[in-house]
Amino acid sequence: MRKFESFGPTSQKILLLLMAGASLSLTRSPSGYFKVLKEISKEWNKINNRALHSAIKNLYKSKLIDAKDNHDGSTILILTSRGKSKALTYKIDEIKIQPTKRWDNKWRVVLFDIPESRKRARDALSLKLKQAGFYKLQKSVFVSPFECSKEIDFIIEFFSLRPYVRIIIANHIDNEFHLKRIFGI
Repeated sequence: MRKFESFGPTSQKILLLLMAGASLSLTRSPSGYFKVLKEISKEWNKINNRALHSAIKNLYKSKLIDAKDNHDGSTILILTSRGKSKALTYKIDEIKIQPTKRWDNKWRVVLFDIPESRKRARDALSLKLKQAGFYKLQKSVFVSPFECSKEIDFIIEFFSLRPYVRIIIANHIDNEFHLKRIFGI
C-alpha cells in the first residue's frame, strides 16, 4: 500500500475535486450547485492529460477511487470512503508547514512573478503561504526554515501556477538573525 505522502499534487487535486463533486449532493440552492460545478470544471481542465491518466491509475490501484462503467462507454470515477478520508487530510485551507525539532540550516524561499491576468490566483497564493506559516520577505518572496516541498508543490498545483513560481533552497540569508527569531530557531 502506498503512503499518501507519495502521491503527487495531481493525485491530491483529483481527490479534492472528487470530494468537491461529492459536496454537490449537500448543496441545496441551485445557484450554489452551479457555482461548484463551474469551479470543478475549470480545475479539471487545468490538469495535464498524461498526468491525469497516471494519477487516476495510481489512485485506483491504491483503492482511493473506484470506477463504474456506463452503457454508453463512459466511466464514472467514485471516491471511496478511504479516498474521502485521504482527501480531507489535504484540504487546501488546512495546510500548515510543520516545524521540525532540529533545523537543517536551510531556508526554503518561494518567489513568484504572476501576471496581472492571474491576480486572484496570485493573491490566493500569497494568502495561502502566509497561512501555511511562511514569512513574507518581500512582496512576492516568502521564506520558511522547514521542509515543505510537498506542501508547496500541492499549493502551486492547486492554483495552477507552476510556470510562475520558483523554489530556492538557500544556506544563508543576510537577515538570518531576524528570521531565526521569527521562527523560534
